[in-house]
This record gives sequence, C-alpha cells and structure tokens, in this order.
Amino acid sequence: MLRLNTTRQLARSFPRLARSMASESSAADDVVSIDLPEYSFETYELDNAPELSFETEKSTLLQMYKDMVVIRRMEMAADALYKAKKIRGFCHLSVGQEAIAVGIENAINKKDSIITSYRCHGFTYMRGSPVKEVLGELMGRRCGVAYGKGGSMHMFTDGFYGGNGIVGAQVPLGAGLAFAHQYRGEKNCTWALYGDGAANQGQVFESFNMAKLWNLPCIFTCENNKYGMGTSAARSSAMTEYYKRGQYIPGLKVNGMDILAVYQAAKFAKDWSVSGNGPLVVEFETYRYGGHSMSDPGTTYRTREEVQNMRSRNDPIAGLKAHLIELDIATEEEVKAYDKAARKYVDEQVKEAENSPPPEAKMDILFEDVYVPGSEIPVLRGRLREDSWSFAKKGFAYR
Repeated sequence: MLRLNTTRQLARSFPRLARSMASESSAADDVVSIDLPEYSFETYELDNAPELSFETEKSTLLQMYKDMVVIRRMEMAADALYKAKKIRGFCHLSVGQEAIAVGIENAINKKDSIITSYRCHGFTYMRGSPVKEVLGELMGRRCGVAYGKGGSMHMFTDGFYGGNGIVGAQVPLGAGLAFAHQYRGEKNCTWALYGDGAANQGQVFESFNMAKLWNLPCIFTCENNKYGMGTSAARSSAMTEYYKRGQYIPGLKVNGMDILAVYQAAKFAKDWSVSGNGPLVVEFETYRYGGHSMSDPGTTYRTREEVQNMRSRNDPIAGLKAHLIELDIATEEEVKAYDKAARKYVDEQVKEAENSPPPEAKMDILFEDVYVPGSEIPVLRGRLREDSWSFAKKGFAYR
C-alpha cells in the first residue's frame, strides 16, 4: 500500500501517527488469512472472480478500521454543523457506505485516479485531504479543500477529480481519465463512481461504449445504496442488476457492507483492468443510513425498522471490529482507544475549520483557479464585455 509522506497525507492519517501501542507495533506486519462468505461476489461474463480466501497484513486491517471510524465521525460532525446552520446548501452524507471509499483506497495507489458524484466527503479524506479541509469546504472557509468556493458537491485533491454535482456527468470524465493513463503508458486505472440513481443516464452507456472500443483501464463503479433520492431502485430501474448493465463489458457485484470484500474486489478489479483487459463494471451493494441529503429525513419512503436492521446486522465498522478481535489483531480496549483517538482528532479538526476565516471579498479570488498560475490567458472573457477579467491587472480589463 503506497503512502505519501506529504503534509496532507500525514494530516489525514491521525492513527498512522499513533503506532506506539505495544500490541500494534509488535504485530503490524504479521499476515492473517481471511475467508469471505460465498455471497460476497457475483460475476457477469468474467472467467474468474476474486478469491474468497486471501492473506493480508494486520496493519492493513487496522488502518481500514481507523479510516472508516474517522469518516463516520467526520460525517456525523457535518450532520451537527449543518443542523447548527454552519453548513448551508446541499450536503450529502455517506454514513453506512464508508467501506467503499476505504476499501478502494487501501487496495490501490495514489497514481490511480478516482472521480465520483456528490457523496464525496469520504473519498476526499481518503485521497489525502485532512478532515479540516473537508469540513472547512462544507462551511465555506478559506481552509477548505477548494478554498471554500465549492461546497459539499465540489471537492478535489491530488488524484481525486470530484465531487461532481451533475448526475452521472462524472462517468464520461472518468473514461477520459482512464484514456489519459492509457495514452501515457501508465499501469494505472480510473475508478468512475456513480449511484444507482445515475445508472440510467445515457452518458453512462456512451462511456461504456467508448471505454470498450478503446479498451480503457476504467472501472465503472455503481454504489447501489438502494435509493436514488427518495425512489427505490426497483421503482426506477427495469433491471436492478447494475453490474450486468455493461452488456459487452464484464461485471462484478460485491457486498459493499463488508470492507474485506470491497478490499479484495478492488485489488482484483485494478489488476484486471491494468492487465490489458479493458473496462469493468463493478456494483457495490451498500446502504445509506441517512436520507439522500440533509434536507431528506429518509423515512418517508422506507421504514425506520429497515434502517435499524441494516445498522444492527450489516454495519461495515462493526463487522471489521469483530474481525480484529476474532483474529487477535486488537483487543476490545485497543479498539475503544482507536475510537477515542478518532473522536479527538475530528473534534480538533472541527474547531480548526470553524476558526478558519471565509474567503476574502476580493474579485480576484473568483478567478484564481481558472488557470494554473503562470499559464493564464491575457483576458478571460466575461458574460458581458465589461465583465472580462485581466490576469495581469488583477482586475476587470475594460473598466
């Protein structure tokens, strides 16, 4: 697993800095055997599936647990900040779906590309941005990952291309990112993620076609959380087996509530795509505990009992915790210590984000990220001639 020694990476990985616990340091590199249930994977037009039995490092399992706990805490903090009216506008949380972002990131490296839709906070954190930058962006603060100008749906960081608000629009962009890897001769892939609600978009199928024609290393990934906004998948899709939607592209369905299944599937998918096999359609069957967004109570189109049943029986964090204890990777007390450390880290990041100032009320801030510094055109044409902006003057060109 590639780990970058950058400020953002270190800021993200609070638990990675806390390796002093004796039991963890002595067993960090020990390998354990994992046996997944038979229902973990289903395939379509694939000659083989991910192995149900595999070996991995204890340190990897510990890291995935810590990552999921931080994301859960971060999303809960966003929930509280929204209700306190410190976050405005749209806000889509991924509580319940943490295993997907964490499982993928721990299976690939930073040279692989990820692009997703608006439920993107966990991916932004996993790609290297600290919680402060994620929450700062939600609150419109200058410390935000997009300097407070993007908000919940528009987050970007190294190797992560959003955070896209237009339903399904990120999928053709993901195909383009995969084309870039292929063009440069890189042994890397792109994960283009979308929800079940976006799966019926025409641009998704156009992207499938182009990716197959050009044999692109693109992993089209449907996060099927059962509900597109307030509509169940069965009411919106004539065919709900999203991993078969590629038709001429092989597919893989994965239990997205099991981090170990996600991790194993992500390793398989990357190896498959970068080996010259072209695109793959992956469906992670998952579940969101909250509503579609903060404005949706999430209980008008499903019962509270349904949500509680998923929480109690299929929670990805509780599932991995059970494995850590069962495999003698961590004790109950150590797991509680990880949880406490995550809470402390997120609370500190919340305070830092709240104390960060908003962007200054200066016109040039609106134009500062249009071009890479030093590559600007002389004048950026505005809607009206009077709105055209001069980068040299740092002001309006014709006023």
